[in-house]
Amino acid sequence: MRAFACASALSLALAGAAEAAPPRRVASLNLCTDELLLLVADPKQIASVSYLSQLPEETPLWARARAYRRNDGSLLSVAGMKPDLVLTMGGGGRGRAAVGGRLGTKVLDLPFPAAIADVETATMRVAVALGREARGRALVAAMERARRSAPPRPADAIYLSGGGRSVSAKGTAAEWMATAGLRQRPLAGDRADLETLLVRPPAVLLRSSYRSGQFSAEQRWLSHPLAQRVRAGRSLATDGRLWTCMGPLMVPEVLRLRRALGR
Repeated sequence: MRAFACASALSLALAGAAEAAPPRRVASLNLCTDELLLLVADPKQIASVSYLSQLPEETPLWARARAYRRNDGSLLSVAGMKPDLVLTMGGGGRGRAAVGGRLGTKVLDLPFPAAIADVETATMRVAVALGREARGRALVAAMERARRSAPPRPADAIYLSGGGRSVSAKGTAAEWMATAGLRQRPLAGDRADLETLLVRPPAVLLRSSYRSGQFSAEQRWLSHPLAQRVRAGRSLATDGRLWTCMGPLMVPEVLRLRRALGR
């Protein structure tokens, strides 16, 4: 509830901005802000999204994203479209805002979330900037409901992606796992090696399907005969595309995982 209260306070603090006419042409330069824009905006407000959001390998929203002009992730690539608001994440900072000012464009640069509360705050910041507060509140409320109903005793788990990459036991990914009923095991360097998986297998192995169709060294690791012999109590697949940005799209996924676990 604290995060929802923070989001509500942010909405009130920015009420003055919301009273102005909402932006009519909004461009996004980052995959994660692409997803927020596609989830929050009125479709008529969207001028451009980054090329990444139009790739099926990167986001479930790719088909929706292809309805709009794409950009290469730079401010200059959208300057000719004359957007009145540009969204990005973790890039450029004051420099990008200054360039945007010279072009007559407002730039909203969001920090990459370090916790689910940050996702909720970012969602409301975008919603307020777009004049779509009701939509933002609905998305935040869904995230809060999922968090409040999280299973009380999460199972020992390891998130496993290509090359043995995992996630930190603290942070946004671990919080989403806890919402699904899983407790990410602390791992050195946030990586899982074959010895750990064979000698101390987790109760649940959460396997990322991110770019699993590509034949690469990263994915060959998961196909190694020893990796296939991991005797975890359960092995569940998860859509790895969702774990890149870990935004509102995570809600249906963690609820699906919860059902699969019978939690």
